[in-house]
Amino acid sequence: MATWDDGDVNPRTVVILGSTGSVGTQALELIGRNRDRFRVLGLSAGGDNVGLLAEQALAFEVEVVAVAKATVAQDLQLAFYAEAQRQGYAQGEFRIPKIITGPDASSELAATPCDVVLNGITGSVGLRPTLAALDAGNTLALANKESLVIGGPVVTRRVKPGQIVPVDSEHSAIAQCLRGGAADEVRKLLLTASGGPFLGRKRSELGEVTVEQALAHPNFAMGPVVTINSATLVNKGLELIEAHLLFGIPMERVEVVVHPQQAVHSMVEFHDGSTIAQVSPPTMTLPIALGLGWPDRIADASPPWDWATASTWQFLPLDDEAFPAVGLAREAGTRGGTAPAVFNAANEVCVQAFRDGKLPFLGIVDTVARVLTDHDVPSYEELSVDDVLAADAWARTRAREITGVQETTNA
Repeated sequence: MATWDDGDVNPRTVVILGSTGSVGTQALELIGRNRDRFRVLGLSAGGDNVGLLAEQALAFEVEVVAVAKATVAQDLQLAFYAEAQRQGYAQGEFRIPKIITGPDASSELAATPCDVVLNGITGSVGLRPTLAALDAGNTLALANKESLVIGGPVVTRRVKPGQIVPVDSEHSAIAQCLRGGAADEVRKLLLTASGGPFLGRKRSELGEVTVEQALAHPNFAMGPVVTINSATLVNKGLELIEAHLLFGIPMERVEVVVHPQQAVHSMVEFHDGSTIAQVSPPTMTLPIALGLGWPDRIADASPPWDWATASTWQFLPLDDEAFPAVGLAREAGTRGGTAPAVFNAANEVCVQAFRDGKLPFLGIVDTVARVLTDHDVPSYEELSVDDVLAADAWARTRAREITGVQETTNA
């Protein structure tokens, strides 16, 4: 691994999956300010924004670009030429990266020997790339919480100690707080939640919520799926399962507390009564920087909290009646097996249906609950990838049956 001494001539090599999304673009901005510390080997994206992907690839002189949509390969190649011309290159003065396409392209790229793979893909499609990165022995900076949540033991039994570095702000905070004590001194993990845009509303006040309102997160700029998951608090439910799996803490010792200001990103309570919290402004830049550089910190990755300005912080109990998603996720995580995969898959279908105007806001979690109730978790000697993906497919079909929504492609 590269070290961060002044004059370091061996920058850490990085592969970024989901480079045109929120996490990927922020990671590249950070790397752009720290080119002496990082070298980007490859980028992957779904293929909906080939112009941005070409711009990123040329700017960082990457060796490989992967796109999930095989049909956009020619469009991507043309985008490279257009971007090179825009940047003032004469023909022949730039090298086009190798292009790999298809549904397994990100997995192939994730297996590239490197120091860090940042998985910023959204949704369950991130599972195979996560496994590919781990099997290749790469350090995995994990922003794709879904792959760990649905994979569960399929993922954890492949992980070497220290191989996964969390990029979710809450889990990054916990990882930092855990430096303050031994594992056997931990009493509980406390995940903080902003409460989303509907904090304080009762269930009866959420029936007419619009997509635009659900996308108005009070603190973070994120992709639409994650933002809506934050509004329903499904995101916090996924994070609860993720925390249990990442840190080996029993589900009943992982709690959620509402903290609207999001100055405290999460906390660890130790058995002597001490609680350690991690504080920083609400930005993803810091956890991304830690994910790329762990265990080292990158100077000035994020501005610190402004202690010279007066502020008031609140900590509130979670309203489980208005926002039952966390309790539902706890149930899925406790059942184990394929239940978390069913929870996540049904939610992805319902979020898309809500975005398409075919399902009301409250119908998202209500439908997920019905699908989870209908799912009989078999007993597995050893859960496999095929088991997980079969449950994922079943849950999507069942969610569409309940909602009457036809299959669509997630944006």
